[in-house]
Order: sequence, then C-alpha cells, then structure tokens
Amino acid sequence: MNKYFASAYQFGILGGILSIASFGLLAFLQPDPTNLNLVFGYLITPISIFLALKFFKDYTNNGYISFAEGMSVGFVTYMLIALVSGLGIWIILVLFPDLFQVILDSKLNVLSENRQTIIDQLGESSFQNTLENIREMALMDVALSDSLWKIIPGLFFTIIISIILRKNPN
Repeated sequence: MNKYFASAYQFGILGGILSIASFGLLAFLQPDPTNLNLVFGYLITPISIFLALKFFKDYTNNGYISFAEGMSVGFVTYMLIALVSGLGIWIILVLFPDLFQVILDSKLNVLSENRQTIIDQLGESSFQNTLENIREMALMDVALSDSLWKIIPGLFFTIIISIILRKNPN
C-alpha cells in the first residue's frame, strides 16, 4: 500500500510546507495574508497533485496509471496539503495572536466598506449575520477555511489531472 502513496506523501507534505511558508511571508508583507494565500494555494495544489501523479506513474507504476489510482494518489496529496497547511497556519496564529487580530480587523474593515452594497444586494439581516460571524471568528476558523480551500479545488484538479495522465496497460 505504501508504494501507492509514497509520491503522494512527499508532494502533499511539500505542498503544505510551501503553503505555510507562503502564509508566513505574506503576513509580513501585508496585513491580511489569507486572501493571497488562497491564490497561492490554487497554484501549489494542482502542481503538487500533478507531480505526485506523474512520479507515481513514471517511477512506481511502470508508466501506467488508472483513473482510480490517480484519484487515490491525488486524494492523499491534497488532503496532506490541507492538513499540513491548516495545522501550520493555526500554529502561526497561536504563536502570533496579534496577526489574528490584524486579520480580524481587516475582515471587519472590508465588511464595513462594503456595507451598503451588501445591504442592497442581500438585505440588512444578511449583513448583520455576517458581521456577527466575523466578530465570533476564532483562530481555528482561519486554519479550517484555508484547509477547505485546498480540499475543494484539490478534488477538481485531481479529476482533471487523473484523466489527462491516465494510461492503462494494453
């Protein structure tokens, strides 16, 4: 079983570490690193999945990969990216509570700047509900959000890449 997931472990953990590094670097460059870190996640996740599947196909499975194998290796890869990234971001926020407060203040500022647009489109109750949810946001919410935004696109990219790389023995 380990032979199936060796490349997934390597590239999943590497992708998670790169995501943590991105979050840390972006935290020093701007007040709220969460949005740009999502963009970085949209780049690193498909690259990690592609490399895991390619390495599995070329170096473990003699140049062949079925759709099911691709989905399995891809699943382990993007789940590891999400877990490592989420855990790392949570640790960063625990170690630097001021960063969490800056993220929270930034989200409240964006909400207040767009207050009228939100009220016009969704109503006053929706705005108040969003405001209350942001005020109740916890450290784990930031980490969990980052993880979920690695998993959801990860599934999509895994399907596409598995189809592209699929090659079954004759």
